[in-house]
Amino acid sequence: MMLTHLIKKPLITEKSTQLAQTGKYAFLVALSANKHEIKKAVETAFGVVVTNVHTAIQPGGIKRVGKYRRELKITPTKKAIVQLKAGEKIDLFETKEP
Repeated sequence: MMLTHLIKKPLITEKSTQLAQTGKYAFLVALSANKHEIKKAVETAFGVVVTNVHTAIQPGGIKRVGKYRRELKITPTKKAIVQLKAGEKIDLFETKEP
């Protein structure tokens, strides 16, 4: 798999923006990606040095939704939290202070 296809999108939530202040950034990645591939992909895509990668898999399942409680299949996802070298940052996650 190509490195550009490993990172699906950045996870921008309230918790991930707080983590960004400490140098940790969260991404949704492909299920088949391992930590070494994720590290290379982030380093080439954003031009930063990655020191640590943590991954977590959210399992899929069946969810009942709607008026008639129809079943909806939820696909599994994989999240990667990447820690950068001290002093480096990714501009996607930076917010302006009021």
